[in-house]
Amino acid sequence: MRLAGKVAFISGGARGMGAAEVRLFSAEGATVAFGDVLEEEGSALAAEIADKGGQALFLSLDVTSAAQWQAVIDATVARFGKLDILVNNAGVSGAGLVEDVSEAEWDRVMDINAKGVFLGTKTVLPVLRHNGGGSIINISSQLALVGVDNSSSQYMASKGAVRIFTKATAIQYAKDGIRANSVHPGPIATPMTEGGRTDPDRYNTTISRIPLGRYGEPDDVAYGVLFLASDESSFMTGSELVIDGGWTAQ
Repeated sequence: MRLAGKVAFISGGARGMGAAEVRLFSAEGATVAFGDVLEEEGSALAAEIADKGGQALFLSLDVTSAAQWQAVIDATVARFGKLDILVNNAGVSGAGLVEDVSEAEWDRVMDINAKGVFLGTKTVLPVLRHNGGGSIINISSQLALVGVDNSSSQYMASKGAVRIFTKATAIQYAKDGIRANSVHPGPIATPMTEGGRTDPDRYNTTISRIPLGRYGEPDDVAYGVLFLASDESSFMTGSELVIDGGWTAQ
């Protein structure tokens, strides 16, 4: 098992890519704590993992709250004794051209997607340092690398912030044995993209930009996250793992 003996915390773990990561990490031997605002779905997933013989702890988490981040990390360490891996997965999308976006909407997306990653990282750094190191994986987007005309400026800006914040973390904490890498998914078939997948025009536009001709599946991303969480990637930090069906190769 690729994560045997490891303890991981995953934000936004109740559904979509986060839930796929929770399931895969558990199957690969990790003890998994995960947080989300979706309490019903989170509790059901924790029960599912337990039914399969794994160890999982669901904790309510609003990633924009420093106090809640501290509470869930403290609870994870109290329950499992340590923490080796953080996956900053929680995120939201947005809509509208620059002129159409309100200040409140800009702040909402930036707070969840960028500030949430900052708060999660800041909270776990002392724990990882105490353990002698660890791995932080931040879920960004292919739209942190290239721009498009049909996604929101606040979403692209927030994911760009995640990309460079990851590099700053990697450089500043390499001496502590802490690695930080970002993952850049293209369009993935999750609840967040359901609206675009059910609109024929938006779906066809998206597919036309993906050389492999399909949306990715949550497991396509989860296996990349697993690699970065495992010791197999021990010489990687500050890197970008692009999982986008070829979108950014064009």
